[in-house]
This record gives sequence, C-alpha cells and structure tokens, in this order.
Amino acid sequence: MISQIEKGRQYAQEPHRIKFNALALTFQGDNAAYTITLDDGGWHCSCPGFQTYRICPHIMALERILKPMLKIPPVPYAPGQNVVSDVEKAHRYAQERDRIRFTAFNATVHGNNSEHTVTYDSGVWYSDSTSFKLRGVSSHIIALERLLKGMVEPAPATAALPLD
Repeated sequence: MISQIEKGRQYAQEPHRIKFNALALTFQGDNAAYTITLDDGGWHCSCPGFQTYRICPHIMALERILKPMLKIPPVPYAPGQNVVSDVEKAHRYAQERDRIRFTAFNATVHGNNSEHTVTYDSGVWYSDSTSFKLRGVSSHIIALERLLKGMVEPAPATAALPLD
C-alpha cells in the first residue's frame, strides 16, 4: 500500500502523465449552476455565454486548472466576447475550486510501466490496474484524487489517506 501512495504522489506531481478523455461536472457560477462536459466533440457548457460565443469563463477556468491534463488546446476568444471580464472571472473561478464538482470522467494515466484507465462516475472509482482489482486502490486513483481534491469524492479505499 505504501508503494501505491508514493507512486500516486509522484504521478500527481507530474500531471502531464494524465489525460482526460471525457469529463462531466457541475460548475457553480456567480448566478447559477452549469453543466460542463468535454468529449471528442470538445467543450460544452450550459451557460448563456457559451451558447453565444462557444467559450465562457467556466471553461476558461477549467482550462487553467486542468491544462497539462487536457488533450485539446485552449478554446480561442470569440468576436464580441467581453474578454477582459471573462478572463478576470476565469482567474477568480480557478482559485475557487469549491465551485466545481465532477460527476464523471474517463482519464488515461501514463504510469511508470504502462497506461491505465481510470473512471469516476457519481463517486464510484474504477481503474483497470491490477492493484485496483486486488485491493480496490491504485496509484492512478490516488494521483487523480490529489489533483482534483475537493472536486471529487474520495475512493472508499483511500478516504482515510492523507492527500496533502
């Protein structure tokens, strides 16, 4: 178990090892809660700004937080978008991670020996690693828990582990 914790810490310190394939979350904006998804078709947010410009402060904040773990480049600013206001809001939102609650994701973690898939769905974690299958915990899950601290529910097998 100690080696899993140590590898999890190492992977979390190297977030470029992790790539989100898809994600879904709730983002508490200043005015309402919005649903945000990322998949092969790109970003989508239920906020009015995204409906108009295809970019919004919620996605801009997530791009800041998740930057090394995203497969796609940042979405460009849109003509007519209030860029200064949106950038300021995105910066503030990126500091206020308690606004973000992941509901699901699928990620690939490039471990020391091979790649593994980690999924999260409504608080239920899964990893295709042998360690997870044997013990219900893996370094890959530990790394994602550390990187997404406060934005996901901890896996039952790691709930008592120190993530700091």
